[in-house]
Amino acid sequence: MIPDLHDTRTARALGIAIIVSLVLWQVPYGGFLLYPFKILATWIHELAHGIVMILSGAGFDRMEVYRDGSGLSFAAGATDRVRRALIAPAGYMGTPLFGAFLLVLGQSVKGARWAIGGVGAALALSALFIVSNPFGQATLAVMGSFLLALSALAPPRWAIGGAMLLAAQMCVNAVLDIRVLYRPVMVVDGKVAGGSDAHNMAEATFGRAESWGVWFWATVWLAWSLALLYVAVRIVRRRAVTSGAPSTSPVHPVASSTPP
Repeated sequence: MIPDLHDTRTARALGIAIIVSLVLWQVPYGGFLLYPFKILATWIHELAHGIVMILSGAGFDRMEVYRDGSGLSFAAGATDRVRRALIAPAGYMGTPLFGAFLLVLGQSVKGARWAIGGVGAALALSALFIVSNPFGQATLAVMGSFLLALSALAPPRWAIGGAMLLAAQMCVNAVLDIRVLYRPVMVVDGKVAGGSDAHNMAEATFGRAESWGVWFWATVWLAWSLALLYVAVRIVRRRAVTSGAPSTSPVHPVASSTPP
């Protein structure tokens, strides 16, 4: 029998995995175990910025992903106030959206393989054509190769489990990463950097980066991330309950040609 997520036990396991992930990020050395997923979330975050840069007409020049899990994306051209208001929220809004999409897509073996393979291919292509720093290039290339192999070679249950783990970690990281927006300074690659995405959004929308404006947008994005995670888990759970419900249609005996 081909396993899928359409049973209540697997849906419950998904909820447990999300809770365990949240706990691991808070305990000593827990983040070390989840480090690859931190890098993955940073890549998705910066890629989301890059996609909106392209859509807004600013152009996407390159991205950089650093050892400490931080990253930067660079526009190819100048950005005005409207473009900055579109680009700034893309990372914190795009990462949980993509994670929620994977949660829904990866409930079948075919969908899980497509999800893992798609992420792997995008990672590898990013390492070749978009990422400009050596650490980011090497790390994303290795991660992309691993996910491509997993999508092609993993047993069905492992494929589904891998897709769910990827999706859950994207959603969880999207929630946890927003904490840095409430801090007075941003640190990128171990150095104090300029304003955060919330600073840029406050300047673009309110005309100034006062603390209340920064915290306002940080809170909006946190609510967005939590809402998407809740909706995605509800969809998974609803499908599991629906699939596990007993059929009310009459059952007719069917002759079988299978030998005893």
